[in-house]
Amino acid sequence: MVTVLIIIGIVVVLAGAGVVVAKRRSSPALGAGTPAPQRIEQAAVAPVVLNATTDAVPADVAVAEDAPVAPVVAPADEVAESTPPSVGAASAKSRGIFAGLRAARRLKAIEPSTWDELESSLLRGDVGVTTTTRLLETLRAEVAAGTVTDGSGLLERLRILLIATLSQVERPEHGELSLEVAAGRVPVWLLVGVNGVGKTTTIGKLAYRAGGEGKKVLLAAGDTFRAAAGEQLATWGARSEVDVVLGAAGADPSAVIFDAVQRAGARGFDVVIADTAGRLHNKVNLVEELKKIRRVADREPGQVTEVLLVIDATTGQNALQQARQFTEAVSVTGIVLSKFDGSARGGVVVAIEAELKIPVRFLGVGEHASDLIAFEPIAFVDALLADDPVA
Repeated sequence: MVTVLIIIGIVVVLAGAGVVVAKRRSSPALGAGTPAPQRIEQAAVAPVVLNATTDAVPADVAVAEDAPVAPVVAPADEVAESTPPSVGAASAKSRGIFAGLRAARRLKAIEPSTWDELESSLLRGDVGVTTTTRLLETLRAEVAAGTVTDGSGLLERLRILLIATLSQVERPEHGELSLEVAAGRVPVWLLVGVNGVGKTTTIGKLAYRAGGEGKKVLLAAGDTFRAAAGEQLATWGARSEVDVVLGAAGADPSAVIFDAVQRAGARGFDVVIADTAGRLHNKVNLVEELKKIRRVADREPGQVTEVLLVIDATTGQNALQQARQFTEAVSVTGIVLSKFDGSARGGVVVAIEAELKIPVRFLGVGEHASDLIAFEPIAFVDALLADDPVA
């Protein structure tokens, strides 16, 4: 009888262990090919204490209740190793759209069909009607003047015009984001955009990038309306080894970001990166809430230095409308074009910069933490038009 009881006890213990393993394996994945992170323990996390560094919470900000900080440290192998991303590899689908243009380089004379192919390629690549028309008018004038006489010269002039268009907008070298603030203030980077474009993933990549540069980063889960948004951000925090301020489901997003800024000021963080809900750019009340979030994030000790609009590259010309609306609402300082590796519409970069004068700052090219490329006009254009894509 004793032996039977012992066996039963062992079976029960093993069954319980199996449940724990199953829970750990059910952690949310960051993307295909990315190993699942360890489960983030929340039990020992102390709740946020508002007003720790200020006299009063602003009257227009609802106090965030039970908003914990998730200090997470991922093992060294948490961030999946991958081949360093390149704009050449990421542009594979867009290069297919411009294949006809590259073929034009071999033409001895410019024919009417050449102009048709040129226009078709630019429009299919989502360069946009306005920008395409301007480019073609300039090229036709140069051909008429005799300064361009063959396909090779035509494509080279197009290359120069595209680079010039993308160079009209100032952008920091190598993708640096601003950390310049007044004494005693904390830089805040706000990320905005509609649902499903990849804001949370982009935040994780930016945190990984900033952490790799030695910055002490605090993430603020300001998307309190989308199910599991906070959990997803905490998972990215684990991969990037940074702390995350979480808010209760349905809490005032401004309160979560306000608390994160106060905490960052009190504890010596170098930057706060704040997520926001996926605001529909055609909904006035939601855009107004974004304006409020920016005002709150800009209060001492916070100082908003970047407002990055994340746009899904696969949406094409709709991205242009999103950029226009969000810029009017929150003064966008730069654009992150996500899912660029899965899009054949890379030309929308040209349309955005030509028509709105907003710099594209990064290209998202995968699901790994390191899959974020600083946008460089020459490398981008050469990836689309050169016979041999740049590395």
